[in-house]
Amino acid sequence: MREGMRESNGGKGQEYVIKTIHGEVSVCVFGDQDKPALVTYPDVALNYMSCFQGLFFCPQAASLLLHNFCVYHISPPGHEAGAAPICPDKPIPSVDDLADQVVDVLDFFGLGAVMCLGVTAGAYILSLFAMRYRERTIGLILVSPICKPSSWKEWFYNKVISNLIYFYGIFGFLKECLLRRYFSKEIRGGLNAHESEIVQTCRNLLDERQGPNVSRFIQSINGRYDISEGLAKLDRQTLIFVGEYSPFRSEALYMTSKLNKRYCALVEVQSCGSMVTEEQPDAMAIPLEYFLMSYGLYKPPQFISRNISPRSPLTPYCISPELLSPESMGLKLKPIRTRISDEV
Repeated sequence: MREGMRESNGGKGQEYVIKTIHGEVSVCVFGDQDKPALVTYPDVALNYMSCFQGLFFCPQAASLLLHNFCVYHISPPGHEAGAAPICPDKPIPSVDDLADQVVDVLDFFGLGAVMCLGVTAGAYILSLFAMRYRERTIGLILVSPICKPSSWKEWFYNKVISNLIYFYGIFGFLKECLLRRYFSKEIRGGLNAHESEIVQTCRNLLDERQGPNVSRFIQSINGRYDISEGLAKLDRQTLIFVGEYSPFRSEALYMTSKLNKRYCALVEVQSCGSMVTEEQPDAMAIPLEYFLMSYGLYKPPQFISRNISPRSPLTPYCISPELLSPESMGLKLKPIRTRISDEV
């Protein structure tokens, strides 16, 4: 390995294990490294396969992202496929340490400023990175983000969950707690409905996680601090997605209110949980397209003349007319709310 390098995902990507002053971190790279960089960071207990696979399997979104970017998927320490348990003697990194790891990754690959895509805990880490290293940040795409410290109730809940996962792994009850964090009740199923294939896949991937490693990341995120005051100074374009049924919906709305309105747009996805990237990735395609147009990025030519995928919950009439105005192509992206057509 090149400081740890191996082929990943059937030869379609390269996985690097990079040594930083805060421990090793795994990065899986997809695409031409001469293109601008898109850095991703997943939520608790996830990696790129369980957090971003749906988005990159969505033809509309994938064509846009992979055409314009080389993607650098960062996994939280010990969350990559096949990871061994992290030695318990190693200190648990703080959220600042994890943000600094992102800088070490950029330096390793010789990257300057990057676009960031994070989900919940990962959105916090990348938001913190952007605040601390604004010159290394082009823009932010945040999914169900958080910006405030844990409440006492959340802190205690996470502490209990973390301890149980450390000693017993991600067994039945704890797995259900995580799935409720990610997905809406509608696709998790129940007495009168079957669990969706998306949830089943995520459930299986959670079996691969090492309990102690997940516990460490939960403790890191549980020790986060309030970054809301610094958000107003973050003069980077930010596109926020949040599911209607996300447990973090109110915090995402709060975060939006703290960001400078000149640079921020909100997309609320109906009938969706926190992990929009997996549950309704089609809903991200059109907002992403307009967001990236402000950077001079565009769809590959073979997709420009095509209609929207019939599987997409969005149609042109679902987008706020304000977003389609010329002013919205620059720094004045408008808050919008997606709607699902009854005909889909």
